[in-house]
Amino acid sequence: MNRLAVLLLAAACGRNNPGDGQTPPPLPASGISLVEVASGFSSPLYLTAPTGDPRLFVVEQTGKIRIVQGGTVLPTPFIDLSAKISAGGERGLLSMAFHPDYAHNGFFYVDYPDLHGDTRVERYHVSANPAQADPASAQLVLTVAQPYANHNGGLVMFGPDGYLYVALGDGGSGGDPQGNGQNQAALLGKILRLNVNGAAPYTIPPNNPFVGQTGKRPEIWITGVRNPWRFSFDREAGLLYLADVGQNEWEEVNVTPAATGGLNFGWNLMEATHCYGGSGCSTQGLTQPVLEYSHADGCSITGGYVYRGSAIPGLRGHYFYSDYCNGWLRSFRWDGAQAADRREWDVGSIGNVSSFGEDSAHELYVTSTSGKLYRFAPGE
Repeated sequence: MNRLAVLLLAAACGRNNPGDGQTPPPLPASGISLVEVASGFSSPLYLTAPTGDPRLFVVEQTGKIRIVQGGTVLPTPFIDLSAKISAGGERGLLSMAFHPDYAHNGFFYVDYPDLHGDTRVERYHVSANPAQADPASAQLVLTVAQPYANHNGGLVMFGPDGYLYVALGDGGSGGDPQGNGQNQAALLGKILRLNVNGAAPYTIPPNNPFVGQTGKRPEIWITGVRNPWRFSFDREAGLLYLADVGQNEWEEVNVTPAATGGLNFGWNLMEATHCYGGSGCSTQGLTQPVLEYSHADGCSITGGYVYRGSAIPGLRGHYFYSDYCNGWLRSFRWDGAQAADRREWDVGSIGNVSSFGEDSAHELYVTSTSGKLYRFAPGE
């Protein structure tokens, strides 16, 4: 999550690498504006909402989850986990996910590094007050040792299959020194897929790709990722979009069928479509990204969502993404073969984009480290 380490970001943005030389630059376009919804957040990193709930839940890096209701930020946090987490740099309260049946069971899940820096995924329960969670209801789902302070990944999200997906970076440092990305016996450098609806803390979905294979972790769904800060599902098209933060030169977006596990996105054999480390490599068995851009154009990709809302019908099917350093807003449509209709949208300065978010009506939002929350709205 290079976007949160200021010194590392400054160094990364200082690199000047060539463009990909394969596609023309995205075209400027009009038709979108970003409307400020709320401000005053402490390093907001994510936004989500329970199914059918008009409220917005904003995750702050420092450990609180705040509720925006009717355009107002409620004064009391939904939950405050600041005493349990390591925050700062690339650490903090990184995301939350509401159980698909939250309206009945009250469960939600969070991902954060604990005071030792190790990843914890925990389940909590809402209290009798729908505006406050019960901090004493914590149940550990998963813990993973982190050898370094960076590349935590950190997103938890329920897929259309009802399973919980967990993004884990390669463990940190630079270049994946422990080789976690290609090590199927390690959870780091992976996307995990867990069934949290059975026996605690979780069971393995029977069709996970490495079930029953010696020396391979059955939790793994996708392998070969460096720091998958944000991914999302397009439920209408049955696709998974994953933006993976690059090392020194290339940022990438991957698009795959959501129901297809066992894919290898290539890290650290490759960085986007390029052999990593300056030597040759084999691409056999690797899934290539559908889009990349060089560090001449940014430093750290922030993946978003495919727009499926109703406020801007012309945007339906566009996948939106940004870059933490440069703060532009871009999109493309996946036509089944390529990233088509690539655009850059003129929305003015939005600062360092830490994340995108989606509300219960599938409208899209952007969180900025300036502490502001923006909603997509029709442009002029």
